[in-house]
Amino acid sequence: MKTVNIGDLKNNLSHYLSEVRQGRSVLVKDRNKPIARIVPLSWSEDDEESELAALAAEGKVTLPIEKGGLPELFFKAKLPSVDRDAARMLIEDRDDR
Repeated sequence: MKTVNIGDLKNNLSHYLSEVRQGRSVLVKDRNKPIARIVPLSWSEDDEESELAALAAEGKVTLPIEKGGLPELFFKAKLPSVDRDAARMLIEDRDDR
């Protein structure tokens, strides 16, 4: 494991991140006292799934529907009505560009 003081880390960050990308850890020191360790991430599909599940629980994303597809109610739902004047104005606005 490489050891680096904060000043050297700041001045050579790209070098030390390259070391981490190659699988090596870097121990960060402040005035020769260890304060942190930079380690390579081990990313897997399980990590991605758990991150997505956490985002879904927070309401930030909607997970895709599993094998069954869309519910039957989706295909029977009435389509929203469109105000014809608003639609005409939108088309005219797009044509002006």
